[in-house]
Amino acid sequence: MEISDRLRRMFGPDAAWSDDHEGVSGTALRVTSGSETFYVKHGPLALAEYERLRWLKERVPVPDVVAFEEGLLVLADVKAPSLDGAEPASASSVMGRVLRSLHELPVSTCPFDGRLARVLERAADLVRKGLVDADDFDADHRGLTPEAVLERLLAARPAEDLVVAHGDYAPSNVLLLATGEPVVIDVPALGVADRYRDLAIVHRDLSEDHGPAAWDAFLSSYGLITEVDEGRLYYYRLLDELL
Repeated sequence: MEISDRLRRMFGPDAAWSDDHEGVSGTALRVTSGSETFYVKHGPLALAEYERLRWLKERVPVPDVVAFEEGLLVLADVKAPSLDGAEPASASSVMGRVLRSLHELPVSTCPFDGRLARVLERAADLVRKGLVDADDFDADHRGLTPEAVLERLLAARPAEDLVVAHGDYAPSNVLLLATGEPVVIDVPALGVADRYRDLAIVHRDLSEDHGPAAWDAFLSSYGLITEVDEGRLYYYRLLDELL
C-alpha cells in the first residue's frame, strides 16, 4: 500500500501499523503515532465510504475524516467501544434509536442508491466471478450454492419500503462514547434501500446472540413499524449471504 509523503509526515517516523483492532471492519489498518490513533482504509470501498461520511456528517454522528488522498481514507479514532460487548438490553435500545434517526432522514436528500436492482446486480457479479464463499453462509443456508441463493432472490423479489439504510447495520458498527452518544461507522454500503436491508441484519445478530428479548427491545426503541414482515426479514438475510 502506497502512502503519500504528506501522510507519512502526519503519521511520523515511529508510527506503528496494525490490522488487529475492534470496531472497524474491512480493509482497515490502525496507525498509532505517539498519543494519536488513526484508522486507514484502502481498496475499492474507501472512496464510497469517504463520500458517505461527508454526506452524513451533519446528519448523524460519524468519525471525523482526517484525510482522503490517493485512494486512502484516514479516520480519527473515536475512542469508544462498539456495542458488540455491551449489555444486550441497553445495546438493543441504542441500536433502535440510532437506526430510527437514520431511517427518518429524507430519502430525497440521499444521493446514494442501494435499491434492490443495483444490489442484485452486484450480487450476481460476485457470484459469476466466484467471489462468494458458501462456507460462510449462516447455518440455515448451508447446503445452498451461491447460484441457488441468487436464483431464489431473483424469483422472490419483494416491493421496497425505501429509507436511508446503513447497509451493514450490526452492533459492531455502532460505537458508544462515554457520554452515551453513539457513533455510526463502516458506511460504504449506505444508500436508499428497503428498511429491511438493515432490520434483517439486526434481527439476525440480536436474536442469535441474545435471544428474542433483545430484538423486542430494539423494536420498541426503533418504533417505525407496527408489524414485522417475516418474509422480508428472511429475504434480506439471504441477500446478505452474497454481499
